[in-house]
Amino acid sequence: MDRSEFPFLGFGVGLRRPHYAHVLASRSGRSHRRHREHIRGRSGSGGGVDWFEIISENFMVEGGRPLEVLDAVRDRYPIAMHGVSLSIGSTDRLSRDYLSALAKLAHRVRPAWISDHLCWTGVGGRNLHDLLPLPFNDEAVAHVAARIRRVQDVIERRIAIENVSSYMTYRCSTMTEWQFLAAVAAEADCAILLDINNVFVSAFNHGFSAEEYIDSIPPERVAQFHLAGHSDRGAYLLDSHDAPICEEVWKLYRRAVLRFGSVSTLIEWDDKIPKFEALAAAANRARRIYEEIRNLTQGRSGNAADAERRRRVA
Repeated sequence: MDRSEFPFLGFGVGLRRPHYAHVLASRSGRSHRRHREHIRGRSGSGGGVDWFEIISENFMVEGGRPLEVLDAVRDRYPIAMHGVSLSIGSTDRLSRDYLSALAKLAHRVRPAWISDHLCWTGVGGRNLHDLLPLPFNDEAVAHVAARIRRVQDVIERRIAIENVSSYMTYRCSTMTEWQFLAAVAAEADCAILLDINNVFVSAFNHGFSAEEYIDSIPPERVAQFHLAGHSDRGAYLLDSHDAPICEEVWKLYRRAVLRFGSVSTLIEWDDKIPKFEALAAAANRARRIYEEIRNLTQGRSGNAADAERRRRVA
């Protein structure tokens, strides 16, 4: 896979209804050509939000206010489409109606890329409205990869799949989650949307090393990062997207930037949504981390840069 198919957009946030008026009133948008120049030429003092991610299903409609807003935002910012209902891991047939609606929206939006989750959301025609984990074994790899290839054939582009947070495991699993994610991406020849918070949540819940997870994902497959907050329920962590990003996740994000380099980063916040400025502040914190690491390695020889990365990660 050539990661240039997934350009570095910078630091963005999810486009959510409470912020429509603020985003439309903002004058910080720019043409896409100027946006690309802005990202390439960033000097280290940048601010604001560079791009937006939408929940695809919220806009898979025939008309109305959401599409009007989306068209206006799309004229000024790059957009990525992120789905929650593809159910790529289910044994149900892939929905032709869903894929048709997804392709229609993509034709309208012209997104930078399309992503969804490595999970199943229902079976037997019933949608459970949750992102449910898969067993990690060769049979599941083959099943999911074949379905991803069919989706990519229909929409005529490579997609990115996201690791989900999980609260259960399967006795039939024969590999780690990160081995499974990498194997699916390789077999399907798709990209990875690496959710740093989900790595942290699942590592806590299942007792594995979040650092080993990050260090084991192939860099050439990673097209995007997600950062979000979670809820501490004592015995487990819940990926609730309703709180600020914790310091442990920021530390893990730093490790990811050191390993993967220039990867577009998105702040997710879906419940108890604060003012837009809070999301922009989180995006700018991610920007500062990225620029600090970029400046640390810029201009050095490859060997010196690699040594510094190893030292900082350790």
